[in-house]
Amino acid sequence: MHTPWRRTVALALGAGLAVVVILLAFLWPTVTSSVKDLPIAVTGSPAAVSAVTAQLDKSAEGALALTTASSRADAVKLIENRTVDGAIVLGEHPEVLTASANGAAVSQLLGQLAAKLQAQAQQQADAAVQQAVAAGKAPAGTVAPKITVAVTDVVPLASTDARGLGLTASSFPLVLGGMIGGVLISILVAGSWRRLTAVVVYAAAGGLAVTAIMQGWFGILQGGFWANWLAVSLSMLATSAFIVGMNALLGRAGLAVGAVVTVLIGNPLSSAAQPLQFVAAPWGAIGQWFVPGASVTLLRDLSYFPAADALFPWLVLLGWAAVGVIAMLAGHFRNQEVSEAAA
Repeated sequence: MHTPWRRTVALALGAGLAVVVILLAFLWPTVTSSVKDLPIAVTGSPAAVSAVTAQLDKSAEGALALTTASSRADAVKLIENRTVDGAIVLGEHPEVLTASANGAAVSQLLGQLAAKLQAQAQQQADAAVQQAVAAGKAPAGTVAPKITVAVTDVVPLASTDARGLGLTASSFPLVLGGMIGGVLISILVAGSWRRLTAVVVYAAAGGLAVTAIMQGWFGILQGGFWANWLAVSLSMLATSAFIVGMNALLGRAGLAVGAVVTVLIGNPLSSAAQPLQFVAAPWGAIGQWFVPGASVTLLRDLSYFPAADALFPWLVLLGWAAVGVIAMLAGHFRNQEVSEAAA
């Protein structure tokens, strides 16, 4: 028996619409991203800080969220605990502090900011010398000293991932791996307790293999191996448990729900390739409440920013894992009650 023409056309149009949705989900955060509210610290004399702050607010309105640091050491500490993404040090030896471990987008922006500050400072110095010459306070031909704004990377990337591409590229495979594990366990394993055991074993074993490759082989991850293993395993557990739990509650439709939440919502908003401030508000912050965003942030903190407070991403991953386990158990007891009623 042939498929009715109406259904055939509807299925084809639906498949085309699905492609459009997927395309928008992955392209929208990138196409609509813009430089805004990047947290930057400024340190120096009150007069210099006030002047530079006013200048940057005027020339780069909305691009930077400036805060004051008491000293260069304080600015470095703020960068290391990820309170800010960079800093401007004013004084006799002006300097821009950056952290390439935050991503290429931040490093490029701060490099451009350093060049801009240097050009402006040189222009002001040249004007001051010209005024002095005109007033007879300096001999003719006097040239202003060359001003250089140094750029210092206080949290550099590892030489094994010098451009940070590995950490960025690893986000989607982790999401996809967790999703595939959840789908396979949902389809091939029968029994709620067996599914729960399979999810835990899968996450632990898969996390060990992934961490060994990313840290031991490619050198993408840094820091403690077992802390990274726990983070990767918890990420895979959160995704796979959620998908298995949705399947237990909703049947095969639950697999689609799990995939949509994880791949089409969580992954595009994860801010793996750019600061969350660059994503249209409030989606950048919302993305950190999903597994992909939390796992990327956690792995970056563990590898390069051990002083940062990583409690939030840990809790997010634990929360999604707990939701998945609760959904699995709820589906189990609901199905048990239905079976007993039928009997």
